[in-house]
Amino acid sequence: MALCAIFLFLTQTTNSWGKDLEAFPNLNLNDPASVKEAARVLEEELKLAARPQTYILIDLAEKTIHLKGRGVELHHLSIGQWTVKSQKQLTGVHRLVARPSVVRRKIEPGKGAEQDPISLADMPADYDLTFASGMTIVVASSAAKDSLVQGIAFMGKAWWRRVKDWVSAIGQDSSLPPAHLELTVSVDHAQSLAWSLVDGMAIIIRRPTGSEAF
Repeated sequence: MALCAIFLFLTQTTNSWGKDLEAFPNLNLNDPASVKEAARVLEEELKLAARPQTYILIDLAEKTIHLKGRGVELHHLSIGQWTVKSQKQLTGVHRLVARPSVVRRKIEPGKGAEQDPISLADMPADYDLTFASGMTIVVASSAAKDSLVQGIAFMGKAWWRRVKDWVSAIGQDSSLPPAHLELTVSVDHAQSLAWSLVDGMAIIIRRPTGSEAF
């Protein structure tokens, strides 16, 4: 079934998919776990590529984020670092509840329509993304961690998030903790990702296995 899904996916997309195959350059065909994970991701992507919508593929093995439509890559971003408590909850398709909020500019009296519209530079560089599945993705810019003040603020948010997770886990099945994925990217890439997201957007995640995890 998995191999059939991969074949259908490759035949239904454009010729540019030949380049997209390089999205899994470190895929070890001799590693059953890696092949199984890649097949799972392609099966999920096949469902999304059949519809006229954009979606996100987060490839933790390659440390990349891909914005796609109809199986064709439209844009890609790099991940500096990532951490996650448990990879078990990262499978399946996750739907974004709401895109990051934007601090809109104040209207200056007298300028009217001459004022500049919201641009990429207005997008946030540090934000949390919540999903209908219960998963949370924390996007932090590398600049925030390099700055002492912002770094302390980031650590404070992380600490408070862990406290809330601990409280919410009381009385629940500890074998199924909420998925919390933390991504560290550049400021430009964090803003670009925020710009690309829309409410209800689908996101799938490729998990690293074996040697890919290092």
